[in-house]
Formats: sequence, structure tokens, C-alpha cells
Amino acid sequence: MMEVIVLGSGCAKCTKTAELIETVARDVGVDVSVRKETDPEAIMNYGIMSTPGVVVDGEVKHSGSMPVRAQIEAWLRPA
Repeated sequence: MMEVIVLGSGCAKCTKTAELIETVARDVGVDVSVRKETDPEAIMNYGIMSTPGVVVDGEVKHSGSMPVRAQIEAWLRPA
């Protein structure tokens, strides 16, 4: 199972990012665990300066805006 962490304060964009990732994963048939991280110290540990940020299996993939569907699909494809 792929682990996705959405980094942010819990704002609307962060919440919508998590929901979009779950929707895209379901649509493409990928099993993911999506969780939200709101602790500022934990977010800083990833080097994220603007949110929302997205971490997939421990690797920062995106920060500063809501990702688009095509980006998420690319992250969820098997390597």
C-alpha cells in the first residue's frame, strides 16, 4: 500500500488535496493510505515552506498549491 501524507495547516486547500488524492487513487485502482499532517515542526522537517505539500512513500512530490489530477496519477503509477 502506498503512503501519502498531505502537509498543511488543515486549510480548505489541504483538505481538498487529500480528498482529490483519495478520489484519483480509487479511480485508477491504487490502494493508498492518505493522512494529513498539521504539526508545523513535522512539516518543516520535510523542508516544506508553503502548503499544501504532498509526500508519497517518504518523498516530497509537491508543495505550494493544489496538485492537478495528472500529477497525482503520475505519482500513483508503479515505478
